[in-house]
Amino acid sequence: MKTSIFHRDISSFTLHIMAMAFMLCDHLWATLLSLDFLSNIGRLAFPIFAFLCAEGFRRTGDRKRYMLRMLIFALISEIPFNFFYGGAAIYPFHQNVLFTFLLALCLMAGVEKVRRRGSRVYTALALAGAAVLGMALGTLCMVDYYGAGVLSVLVFYVFSRRRWLDRIAQLLCLYYLNVVLLRGFQIPVTLGGLSFEIPRQGLALISLLFIWLYQGRQGPHPKWFRWFCYAFYPAHLAVLTLVLYMLIR
Repeated sequence: MKTSIFHRDISSFTLHIMAMAFMLCDHLWATLLSLDFLSNIGRLAFPIFAFLCAEGFRRTGDRKRYMLRMLIFALISEIPFNFFYGGAAIYPFHQNVLFTFLLALCLMAGVEKVRRRGSRVYTALALAGAAVLGMALGTLCMVDYYGAGVLSVLVFYVFSRRRWLDRIAQLLCLYYLNVVLLRGFQIPVTLGGLSFEIPRQGLALISLLFIWLYQGRQGPHPKWFRWFCYAFYPAHLAVLTLVLYMLIR
């Protein structure tokens, strides 16, 4: 039997590539190219990364090692992020997005411990506690996307099945997190003679169309690619910041 090289779904490999490309667009807008459409495209990056974080937690064979890798690269990324975001090596008022994911991983690990030992009631209470704690810690620690970012990962962890009820829940939760909580800049829109504004962060919901096309297929996944995905974050921040500094000197 021949296996077709064409697929109707999107693999994990493709989602990683897309998320990195969207993130690069956003960071190019923030540094070198003041083109608003790049920032609009960049809104799609974080939900895909949040989904991949939750999916990685579910699928990894060693969760402690997964969390350790996230911690190591969060620490490596902090100085490039500080220069990129705050213009100095030390900038305590905002932390990079890998700390957002690390907080979510710790909370999901805690819920899993309760799930293995307790009843559904205790698991539900653990999930509620994780949501409250994630919102509080994400905001107090000033990680990227704040508490809403941590909750985004938890949304994909809780509503992980590929059925319509879970997808509706994902849509509603991400709408609240992005449009109500994060909101951000407003984009002026004219349609049929009517003028109105939509929150730029609301464009993040478009990412669900790509996430829903994922059916569990990993795709090409050599070991070097996993390390490339981690290293891409601090590396591209460092390169963009360096180029920007060279241009403004």
